[in-house]
Amino acid sequence: MNNFIITKWIEPYRLLETVKEYCELTDYTFDGLNKTAQKTKMLSDIENTHHKFALYMKNVNKFYVFTPKNEFNLIERLIEVFGFTTDDYIYSNDTEEAIGMIDMGKAEASFLNIN
Repeated sequence: MNNFIITKWIEPYRLLETVKEYCELTDYTFDGLNKTAQKTKMLSDIENTHHKFALYMKNVNKFYVFTPKNEFNLIERLIEVFGFTTDDYIYSNDTEEAIGMIDMGKAEASFLNIN
């Protein structure tokens, strides 16, 4: 699974609204007791599909799953809207790393299952 990890500080609401403009949204809200179960549901929702992707952000107790309404390039759009440079993000094929970087405070947001 290809993941796009944003390390530059961004406003979570603005990031979410930017993506919602192009996609239908489902969220998996969690707390300390059900985070693992919600993470499993979210990962199951995006596995084996090229049209759904997820977002996990620092200090937000939700996993968001997006289904694009039309064809669009998420990364190009994010770079355009937020002015990211190559120092502001990384790619990883390791989903646990992408989620773990958020939990450890080393990144601001991770998009999971990006094509």
